[in-house]
Amino acid sequence: MKTENATLVFEALSSSARLDVFRLLVRYAPDGLVAGEIAQKLDIPSTNLSFHLKTLLHSGLVEMEKEGRFWRYRASVPLMLEIIAYLTDHCCCGDGDKKVKRTRNC
Repeated sequence: MKTENATLVFEALSSSARLDVFRLLVRYAPDGLVAGEIAQKLDIPSTNLSFHLKTLLHSGLVEMEKEGRFWRYRASVPLMLEIIAYLTDHCCCGDGDKKVKRTRNC
C-alpha cells in the first residue's frame, strides 16, 4: 500500500462519526446495512450520515450497492486488512527493546 492511500484512509477515519460508521459496518460484515439502519443505530441525522458516507466511499473503506429503492453499505474488509498490514509491516525491526521477538525479516 502506498503512503498516499493510507493517508486517505486515516483522514477518513479521523472523524469520530465516520469511525463509528465504519466500525458498525465491520460488525455487520459482510451483509452491511442500508443508510436508514445506520442512521438509526448510530442516532445520526440522514443529512450528516450522507456526508460521512461520501467520505468513507471516497477513501475506499466503504462500498455501496443499489438494493431496490435503497443503497446498501458494506465495509471493505480487504482494505481494512491491508491497512493493518501496512501499519504492522515493519513491526519490531528497530533496535529498541531487545525483549521483543522479531517476527519479520527487516
